[in-house]
Amino acid sequence: MRWDNLGDDPAGAAGTALFGTDAVVTRTVDTPEFRGITFHEVRARSILNRVPGASRMPFEWTVNPYRGCTHACVYCFARKTHGYLDLDTGLGFDSQIVVKTNAPELLRRQLASRRWQGAHIAMGTNVDCYQRAEGRYRLMPGIISALRDHANPFSVLTKGTLILRDLDLLVQAAAVTEVGISVSVGFTDRELWRTVEPGTPSPQRRLDVVRTLGEHGIGCGVLMAPVIPFLGDRPEQLRATVRAVAEAGATSVTPLVLHLRPGAREWFMAWLRRHHPGLVGRYERMYAEGAYAPTWYQRRITRQVHELADEFGIGPARRGASRAPAIPDDPAPEGATQLTLL
Repeated sequence: MRWDNLGDDPAGAAGTALFGTDAVVTRTVDTPEFRGITFHEVRARSILNRVPGASRMPFEWTVNPYRGCTHACVYCFARKTHGYLDLDTGLGFDSQIVVKTNAPELLRRQLASRRWQGAHIAMGTNVDCYQRAEGRYRLMPGIISALRDHANPFSVLTKGTLILRDLDLLVQAAAVTEVGISVSVGFTDRELWRTVEPGTPSPQRRLDVVRTLGEHGIGCGVLMAPVIPFLGDRPEQLRATVRAVAEAGATSVTPLVLHLRPGAREWFMAWLRRHHPGLVGRYERMYAEGAYAPTWYQRRITRQVHELADEFGIGPARRGASRAPAIPDDPAPEGATQLTLL
């Protein structure tokens, strides 16, 4: 089986092919230790992806060793990309995982090319590179080793505690190049976590990652994302989250309000109708103009979080203060490819 022209945008407008021009599916695997999960193992032709300029991300290149994500976050913006492979964007996104098994060797070869100029590479910007599948396939040690050996700057954004398995490699890499780590923790409410992020480690375990990395000399920021309107945005919820982030020793906290791009919007709204039917009308009004909450609401949340961060002794990510992936304060245009892990 062969999947052709696999990219973030099927018409080619984004210009970013996640597998290069094509990828050969070498094996499809179901395994008892991952009950309900199917892995599609592929050999990709390219692993370095150029980010479209319209996205306004603070990096040009990404590496994404997986497609689909067992974190099963109901709001994940990347769900739409599964549709480009004729895979289901709902449960299929959570359970049909595409694995680029040759990612480490491919990256090492591309980094050695005379055409490669050593630009910063961001990881975890599409789906989480430390999701459960990484425990089986162990692609990240080879990827980090390649980046370390070429002294190539990189960053990782994750909800996964599995990153601590590679702590020694991260420390070695940080000794020779710039390494930035961010952990995504949008809230500390355990009931909300269990319903909207059912496949992720708990927020407290993620904050333990922040603490452990800091104890080993690797500063770690927190992307406070998503802040979920009417479910995770009460002042006491924001305060509890920022306090916990500060206590974990995070170097920065950057809030990002929930956005509902096509694909994610339908799945999230179906979840909302089941679990919080009384909020459906409020969401339809809040997101009536598109994928993003109104600017006034985003600014209010940002102001509240920044004030709390100052109170607890940390601040928002500042230019030059954090090497991990950051998100622009202003929303990206509807036509842009938003490369963030939500």
